[in-house]
Amino acid sequence: MPEAHRKLERNAIGFVLAIIGVSAIGGLVEIAPLFTIHETVETAKDMRVYTPLEVAGRNIYIREGCYACHSQMIRTLRDEVERYGPYSLAVESKYDHPMLWGSKRTGPDLARLGNKYSDAWHVAHLINPRHVVPQSVMPRYGWLMRNEVRIDDAGQHLAALRVVGVPYTDEMIANATKDAYGQANPDSDQAAGVTQRYGEATNVRTFDGEPGRLTEMDALVAYLQVLGHLTDAAYKQTSSAKE
Repeated sequence: MPEAHRKLERNAIGFVLAIIGVSAIGGLVEIAPLFTIHETVETAKDMRVYTPLEVAGRNIYIREGCYACHSQMIRTLRDEVERYGPYSLAVESKYDHPMLWGSKRTGPDLARLGNKYSDAWHVAHLINPRHVVPQSVMPRYGWLMRNEVRIDDAGQHLAALRVVGVPYTDEMIANATKDAYGQANPDSDQAAGVTQRYGEATNVRTFDGEPGRLTEMDALVAYLQVLGHLTDAAYKQTSSAKE
């Protein structure tokens, strides 16, 4: 075998062809499953897209590196399912760009975090994690309450996501800025349009506890409160399995 390898290395054309052959095999193994992806990814008729405020919150989540310590993928292992809830389905991350499943957990998995805790709990936790979890090693994010979130470009973010396959309508894109404000200000004129465009189950409330002012805390908490609730597919699958 070593002698054959030496001969191959001395034959430039043969070595190039061998590299191409091995690369082609590796590429085929990686690409072939994509042709049957429609058979492996579940469908969910109740799947909804992120609202403009939730998109802004997700962008902040990525900016602050939250994904580095919190995965958003519950494995099929029994201990994970018992601790976090139904295991993650591919369809639940259908509209995630980029994907944030991850494998590193300094903190708990957040795939089913939505509405598990109150908005006030999240605000307190982000301002100083030790106030609610004494043993936490998570850093503070108090500036989120001071920073106003930028929403004037919300429509551009939605338009960009539509390019990669997220089914935002022209109406959603045109009203993105209004909807971002309305979702965190339930008493405003813009609030009704949010549920009209994104569904009655959409969280519309003052996430950071300070009405009239839209902060990065509003956006991040809005995002955290929807994790695991874009569709009920995982819960329905769990119920079917028990039956």
